[in-house]
Amino acid sequence: MNHFLRHPFFRQLLSLELLDSDYVVSGSGPLYARGLIDEIGDVDVVARDTAWTRACELGTPRPAPYANVQRIELFNGAVEVLDGWFPEIWKTDDLIDDADIIAGVRFVQLEVVRRTKQMLGRPHDLDHLRTMDGPVPSD
Repeated sequence: MNHFLRHPFFRQLLSLELLDSDYVVSGSGPLYARGLIDEIGDVDVVARDTAWTRACELGTPRPAPYANVQRIELFNGAVEVLDGWFPEIWKTDDLIDDADIIAGVRFVQLEVVRRTKQMLGRPHDLDHLRTMDGPVPSD
């Protein structure tokens, strides 16, 4: 069931020993953890307080490409730690506090994933949206 814990990106994330209550996995990670997709390109993590401080000790914050937030790329970009996730829509505290917990790891709710992928609209986002919606019934 929790095959995602064996993925190298998640092993790298867990090796950081971030305080569980101070971060949440976003992006495609929640889909991968639930077995809805077979692969991920990285693990996006939204962090606050001690988790963000720890990430800053390990890397240099730089502007993220899609929102007015900072990100730190670790493990050659396999793990990206951000200090927010589209803050014009979501508060970091709400994303973390309202997270779904799978095998002890916090993941943003699927509605956050859906809305993010709708906004970005990249080819893989559209594929993921189709997967989230399930097969279209035929007449």
